[in-house]
Amino acid sequence: MRFCLLICCLCWSLAAAAEPTVVVYPRVDGDGGEHGEYGIALLQLALAKAGGNYRAELSPARMQQNRALADLQSPNGHIDVVGTMTSAEREAKLLPVRIPMTRGLIGWRIGLLRADHKELLQTVHGLDDLKRFNAGQGYDWPDLQILRHSGVPVQAITVYNTLFGMLGANRFDWAPRSVNEIWAEVARHPELVVDPYVVVRYPTADYFFVNRSNSALAEEIRRGLEAALADGSFEKLFYLHYGARIRESRLDKRVLISLPNPLLSPQTPLNRKELWFTLDDLKRIP
Repeated sequence: MRFCLLICCLCWSLAAAAEPTVVVYPRVDGDGGEHGEYGIALLQLALAKAGGNYRAELSPARMQQNRALADLQSPNGHIDVVGTMTSAEREAKLLPVRIPMTRGLIGWRIGLLRADHKELLQTVHGLDDLKRFNAGQGYDWPDLQILRHSGVPVQAITVYNTLFGMLGANRFDWAPRSVNEIWAEVARHPELVVDPYVVVRYPTADYFFVNRSNSALAEEIRRGLEAALADGSFEKLFYLHYGARIRESRLDKRVLISLPNPLLSPQTPLNRKELWFTLDDLKRIP
């Protein structure tokens, strides 16, 4: 009897040990979630490639980015991983996994415009021309400081959802949105259009961040992402989500305005060329 009980306890212990630890990723707040869908898919891919010791789930409630980041910093928070654009400040407060989630595509910005102003940026040929127009960006987005650093006038907004209504109400002239975000946004807001003339590009990355005390999880995500890069599954997922959007953006046909990013930390892996999207990659899109 004791032997049978011992065997049962051992089997239960082994089963419990094999059960992956659940980590929570924030459900995107807003009227969409394409970037959030890619984030959770990439996180799940990385954790599977790392061996399946962790399993990612979305938070029950939707969360704005600033709330998710605050929760992640708290020792009693409910969020374990956040995918967001990096800055030196964020990297000081949280632990980044320095492999760009969207290969730097978040730093390729094209303009969201009111439909009756669709030719607004037609005469823009450089940064000085762009400075004539007031942009709208989230008050806690690193993009706000990046644009202002180069002299682009920017109005700060407090809530993501209000960006589109404020643009439609002529509170600012345009909203620079990343290639991986703008097409889903304009589909939900038919009163707005995508500018066909200009692309603003600055070096930046969106990383997975974890609490600074959770280095084991950060290492697991890093190992999984490296494995996905090595076997091509990272690139396959990236183009599955964003290949059509990149093609539709016609980046090689636009005026390219390059801006510096004063917020990047020295640890940004800019020397790893395989981590970053470039115009040469257009021919690699399936």
